[in-house]
Amino acid sequence: MEVSTLPCLLLVSAALALCCAAAAAARPESATANLDAATMAAQELDRVASLPGAPSYSYAFKHYSGYVTTDERLGKALFYWFFEAMEKPDEKPLVLWLNGGPGCSSVGFGQAQELGPFLVKKDVPELELNPYAWNQAANLLFLDSPAGVGFSYTNTSFEIDPPGDNSTAHGSYAFLVRWFQRFPQHKTKEFYIAGESYAGHYIPQLANVIVEENKKASKENYINFKGILIGNAYMDGDTDLQGIVDSAWHHAIISDTLYSAFLKSCDFSIEILSPECDAALSEFFLLYKLIDVYSL
Repeated sequence: MEVSTLPCLLLVSAALALCCAAAAAARPESATANLDAATMAAQELDRVASLPGAPSYSYAFKHYSGYVTTDERLGKALFYWFFEAMEKPDEKPLVLWLNGGPGCSSVGFGQAQELGPFLVKKDVPELELNPYAWNQAANLLFLDSPAGVGFSYTNTSFEIDPPGDNSTAHGSYAFLVRWFQRFPQHKTKEFYIAGESYAGHYIPQLANVIVEENKKASKENYINFKGILIGNAYMDGDTDLQGIVDSAWHHAIISDTLYSAFLKSCDFSIEILSPECDAALSEFFLLYKLIDVYSL
């Protein structure tokens, strides 16, 4: 389960509302040598020229944000924030990051609190550089998906209630095809999908769509897909709950006594748990409030 991303989204929203303007600085020749003027202009419209709240000192990477329309009939558009690698971006792979939830913003949580270059400071409307940002090793693409999550939207209720994982996978694929059309210099890079939590469902299903579509895709729409990375993957309720308990015991977060209580009284495969198991879970979650489960 992931925490609310509203505070992060509000700060990022205020920042991005002011920052997406064309900038005067040109891209390196190696990245633009084969791009036509229209493609370069479209990219510059998305380039983040300034970011309110960002560190005052310079940082050696470019970043872009904006919308990609994935369904004109439904008025559906997905929001992205893309960061070039800090060094030699032309030589680095491309990683798409997806948060889970379902309903968690990859921009408001993954970028702003976990692995993005800009972290939101606590209690201060400012951003700070993340010393562990993943764009030290790869070009990093954050996507709010499906429509209705984060800044992504649709003009109809069809995509909201209920969207379904299959619809989400095909919507994310449509985004990728059109995003690569906007940024064709990244199309031949090794492409990976990474994420956590409910992305344990999102990622394999999107990967399957890419593999199947690649079998019939034109050269222009072929994605150089290489693999997936999933952390803390959601699989199903009973498996995950048992896994959380086992992990907590192995990390010495819960006592042998509490762990024994789980083993004796809990069967997570049934819908209604016993009173003894409920009591053990209550004690378990009281202990979990004391730690950051994302920093074990």
